[in-house]
Amino acid sequence: MKKHKVFLLSLGCSKNTVDSERLMAQAEASGIIFTEHADEAETIVINTCGFIADAKEESITGTLAAIDKKTEGVIKHVYVMGCLTELHRQELQEEMPEVDGFFGTRELPEVLAAIGAEYREELYDRRTLLTPPHYSYLKIAEGCNRACSFCSIPKIRGRYYSQPPEQLLREAGLLKASGVRELNVIAQDISLYGYDLAGKTLLNDLVLRLSDIGFDWIRLLYAYPVNFPLEVIDTMRERENICNYLDIPLQHCNSRILQSMNRGIDKNDTIRLIETIREKNPDIRLRTTLIAGYPGETRKEFEELLQFVETSRFDRLGCFPYFHEEHAPSYALEEKLSSDEKQERVVEIMELQEEVSEEKNRIFEGTVVKVLIDQLEGDTAFGRTEYDAPEVDNECIITIGDTPLTVGSFCMAKITDTDAYELHGEVVF
Repeated sequence: MKKHKVFLLSLGCSKNTVDSERLMAQAEASGIIFTEHADEAETIVINTCGFIADAKEESITGTLAAIDKKTEGVIKHVYVMGCLTELHRQELQEEMPEVDGFFGTRELPEVLAAIGAEYREELYDRRTLLTPPHYSYLKIAEGCNRACSFCSIPKIRGRYYSQPPEQLLREAGLLKASGVRELNVIAQDISLYGYDLAGKTLLNDLVLRLSDIGFDWIRLLYAYPVNFPLEVIDTMRERENICNYLDIPLQHCNSRILQSMNRGIDKNDTIRLIETIREKNPDIRLRTTLIAGYPGETRKEFEELLQFVETSRFDRLGCFPYFHEEHAPSYALEEKLSSDEKQERVVEIMELQEEVSEEKNRIFEGTVVKVLIDQLEGDTAFGRTEYDAPEVDNECIITIGDTPLTVGSFCMAKITDTDAYELHGEVVF
């Protein structure tokens, strides 16, 4: 019997990646074969992102390309799933009648049925990794209860739901057994983990139990600043395999804008939180995300944000222009800045952060650091330190010499040179 071949285009964030990996594992258990190239498949499935304008455009472009292949007779079916469908299902159905089915973020069994597979509850922990085999993501919760004015995630993903600890430990055990060495703990908001299960935070207990499984590195991503359990920072300092790294998106520093964003925190509390985290763990590296050009942001308020970036000296920082999302509460606010003006503010922040990053990285020169190897090219290895998350942070580019290295292995490297976003060095052992 001929097996159904499917090409999966997975777009968007790491949380979307986990959803795609669950889909693949379930489908493969029913005999579905996933191809590396779209032209080799009978069906294309696109797991879309709908969070910001560029992501939406990428999802639509990918879908139109799949429709063209169907029209040309290269493939037979096109299915679209994920965040973009959750927001714009009716419009997509009207504009793209060639698509055979649209599915939201909570319709995995229906997607599987459409491609001829069966959903099996007992396989929920199983995933077919789309990341390199040495690192993976563990999504500890779904949805979001926060009501940030600029964000449509609660509409896309629904209410916050913590995955049960025992299920997460089983899933993590399977990842460890498959060869994963770096586990990246993710959720829309890791700070809230456990409140819906136990009426209190369970994050620190979960992190300790994950640490006991024996991963080389465990990294914490996407902590909401309100109600973040600070005992996790103590655990991070005490446990060698928990990276001294925290991704804590702050979005802004001005108290008026934070209030309009409905972030539940003001500038003073934000600064106090950063100081407390660094006091508890002086070796920690903090990543944050900011939004420039929020509706009503004055030049003076933006300059306050610039000053905050300069004085707070984040180790890693990303900045995005405000996106006027029609499904987000801030859509009711009047925009006064053009797209170009918002982008100019992003550039100002990132140029300032580049100077901070250069100074921060210079500290590594002459030191020996532990590096996880992500890629090998000739006598050059590309990797990361514990202070760098996959895909978004610094690269460590090192000369291998005579040391035998493999992708997914660790080595010690002496750093000889740095710039804003790269460390350069040579393998010591």
